[in-house]
Amino acid sequence: MYAIIATGGKQYKVAEGDIIKVEKLGVEAGETYTFDQVLAVSGDGLKVGADVAGATVTASVLGNGKGKKVIVYKYKRKTGYHKKNGHRQQYTQVKIEKINA
Repeated sequence: MYAIIATGGKQYKVAEGDIIKVEKLGVEAGETYTFDQVLAVSGDGLKVGADVAGATVTASVLGNGKGKKVIVYKYKRKTGYHKKNGHRQQYTQVKIEKINA
């Protein structure tokens, strides 16, 4: 059984027991979080749309962190312009506990 959830502007295909990294949720480690924006649920057939209107996915938060550094380098030729910038995206690591369809 799997579900497709949407969070942080992205969609994730999850099953019970999966550990995924999502955009930072602002929840401390050890707490539970409920994803209520469920797009599809597959169990005994695929359910989408109005069939999954009340479906939720419950997850426990394992921790927060920062991803690898991404280097952003801007350059314009012949003008001497160049700018180097770095960015580390924050994430929340969650473990999917239950799919409530």
